[in-house]
This record gives sequence, structure tokens and C-alpha cells, in this order.
Amino acid sequence: MNPLSAPNHQEDYKLKDTKPQLGERWPHGGIRGGGGWINSERATSTYDLVEQMFYLYVRVEKARDLPPNPVTGNLDPYVEVKVGNYKGKTWHFEKKTNPEWKQVFAYSKDKIQSSVVEVFVREKEMVTRDEYVGKVVFDMNEVPTRVPPDSPLAPQWYRLEDRRGNKVKGEVMLAVWMGTQADEAFPEAWHSDAASVHGEGVFNIRSKVYVSPKLWYLRVNVIEAQDVEPHDRSQLPQAFVKAQVGNQILKSKLCPTRTTNPLWNEDLIFVAAEPFEEQLALTVENKVTPAKDEIMGRIILPLTIFERRLDHRLVHSKWFNLEKFGFGALEGDKRHELKFSSRIHLRVCLEGAYHVLDESTMYISDQRPTARQLWKQPIGILEVGILSAQGLTPMKTKDGRGTTDAYCVAKYGLKWVRTRTIIDSFNPKWNEQYTWEVYDPCTVITLGVFDNCHLGGSEKPGSGTGSKVDSRIGR
Repeated sequence: MNPLSAPNHQEDYKLKDTKPQLGERWPHGGIRGGGGWINSERATSTYDLVEQMFYLYVRVEKARDLPPNPVTGNLDPYVEVKVGNYKGKTWHFEKKTNPEWKQVFAYSKDKIQSSVVEVFVREKEMVTRDEYVGKVVFDMNEVPTRVPPDSPLAPQWYRLEDRRGNKVKGEVMLAVWMGTQADEAFPEAWHSDAASVHGEGVFNIRSKVYVSPKLWYLRVNVIEAQDVEPHDRSQLPQAFVKAQVGNQILKSKLCPTRTTNPLWNEDLIFVAAEPFEEQLALTVENKVTPAKDEIMGRIILPLTIFERRLDHRLVHSKWFNLEKFGFGALEGDKRHELKFSSRIHLRVCLEGAYHVLDESTMYISDQRPTARQLWKQPIGILEVGILSAQGLTPMKTKDGRGTTDAYCVAKYGLKWVRTRTIIDSFNPKWNEQYTWEVYDPCTVITLGVFDNCHLGGSEKPGSGTGSKVDSRIGR
């Protein structure tokens, strides 16, 4: 074969440098190759893994110089934002002519069937629903579109008009724009999709990002005790130690010999979360019979006094005086007790050089130690677009029919996210995007879909909202 006419297969197998347009569309954010850091602006500006959803945003900042009600002489103002059939309301203020709301409303563009946006300033005590203090009307065709990371639209003062379009006393400060779910206002906005939700329920349906508490191992090395005395002084005690941190309770083995100076040298390991608000409660107890234990002394220690260890250096042990317990000692006898006391010898430290197992190893999403200074550099960024769910089952009954108010939760490492709740849908669409730093490829991200039980409807009539727990649909 003529070498000149042969195809150049070697070119096909050479390394090629490609530059896909993932996350590089905005000049302010982006990933730096190899360094493993993420610009915080990037998280709010790129929504390239999900379907873009457009929303009409109306930010209601404040009002000034509102005229008082001619009947009462006062004004309890609130704002109503009306787009077609959808109405969003701010809370109302008592007797205030210069109120500040700072609330955002989002109306899904797909569902808008009106060519105008109407913003009404209303008085809570109005006799009829048609009355209002004044209104501002925007033509939908003139609403600007904002694309992050463009600066947010500055709100402006608008003079109120009456029913005939004449200017009246009072102004309201507003910003109106068209944007997507990448907008910073998206998580905090009241959504027209949830128009039936009122009051505290609005906070239950918003998307949120949570950071799990930092967990440490609390290692309690119970070494020995001195001069522990049982109630019945004629018999030597068979002693053990019971330790409690929060709801965790651990016991040492029984000291093999009956003695007032028992020796255990045993480790009890607890998990403690920052900030350390819990205490270590220790009791030295006597096994009187197989069914009966008696307390011979106790001590309660705040976790904040213990050393934090990030390596294997030796932690010094310490003697602690035990309080006598159950001998009917009065308050006045406390000073006398301190002259002679039973003692316990402990070596206690908070360990941050290990990973605290807070989930089963099958589903482990993080293998880093607690101490941040021991973390390796991240190997990259995991980006997840939570798009939608299909064919969900009815989780409760509302007005005699099955319904589901679904949200999705994703957990990886210390960060877990929750999408907004989509009301009354078996095929919800969220289209929200989140990022995590990844330190180990051999880890797992967990996603779950839940039904929000705080929005009314119940399988069990008369069950109180206080005891409700969101039902898991699947994971």
C-alpha cells in the first residue's frame, strides 16, 4: 500500500484537548483545573444541568407617605401582587405609613395568562375587597430579563395611582424582572405554584441547604476509683462505671474483685457534636444483686473542658472527686463532704483525626477526619441537577382525594440540600442544581424523595401537626 494514501490512524488515538462549555459560560465563576476550589458565585450562576424555568419576580421593598384610612385615622398596610389568577400577599403592619416588607414573589412564566402585573397597596380593615390605597401597573412586555451574574435589579420608587389612573399620595419601592431558577431571589421567593400555602407553611416549602454538625469521638478511658463505699458497709462493693452523653449510655465491665479501690482500665467511646452543649455524666455503681444496682458516687463534666486530639500523642489522666449520692446529704453538708471524697481516675479526650461513622459503610458519603486541617485537597466538584420525579404514589388524602406534596433531599458529606416542595403533584418538576466538593471517589451520594406533611391532609383524621413526620416515598 502506498504510505501516502494510507489514513493517519495514529492521529485518532492521540490525546486531544477539549474545552466543553460546562460551567465556563460566566466570567465571574468557574472551576480552576487541578487546584480543586470552587468560586461561590458559580453555584448561583450556572444552571447548565437542568432545564431552565422562567419566573416573573416581583420584589416588594417598602412604601412611604401612605395616606391613613379616613375612617380610623390609622393604616394597617399590606401589598398584594396580582398576575392573572395568581395573588401573592405580604404580611401587614399595624398603624404604619412607612412599612418595610423586603419580600419576593415568583410567578411561573408557563402559567401566566395576563399581559399586566398589578401591585396593590391595601388596608387590612378595608370594607370591600375592591378598595385599595393605590396601585402600580406594569406591562409584561416591558419587564426586563436578568441573567446572573448580572447585578440584581435595583428597586425603584413608583407613585401610586387610583382606579382612574390618577396619581395619589404615597409611593412603593419595587423591582420587577424576568429570571430563572439561577436567580439569587429564587430560594427565598413566595412561589405562585404554592398559592394555597399560607402562614408558617411557606417556610416549610422553600429549598434549603443544611450543614451537618461536626462530629467528634469522645474517648473516656475509665482507669480506676478510690474509696468508693456501698450503702451496706459490711460488704465490699463489686463496682462498675456507667457513663452518659446525651442519649448515649455505656457501661464498663464489673471489676472482677470486690474492693473499695476498683480497677477497670477500659475505653468507652461516644459521639459528640459541635458546639459541645452536652455533658459527660459518670456514676460509679455497685452490683448488689443481678437485678439491683446502687449508685456510690457521681460526677458531671462539661465536654468543653476536655483536650482535643488530632494525632496519637498521649493525653494526661486526671483524678476527679465524686459527689456522694443517695446518702441523704443536705446542702449544708457539702463543704464537709469535700474534705474526704471518693475519687475516679479518667483519661478523656475529643478525637478529631478519625472519620466519625454517622451512616452505614454501604452508604458512606464522607471518609474525612473531623479536623479540617487534616483534609486532603478535593479531587473535584460533583454537580447534581435534580430534575423531576414521575409516577409518585398518593401519600395522604386532602378533600377526599389522594395527593402528594413532594420534595427531594440529596446528602453528600457534611452538606445536604432540600429542594422546594411542589404542591399536589405526582410528577413534580424541581430543576434545581447543587454542587459538592468531593474528596474520595469511593463514596456515595444519597437522594430521597419525601412527602411534606406540614401542608394539611392526613391519612389519620385528627392527627396533630406537632407529631407529624414527613413520609419517605423512596430513595
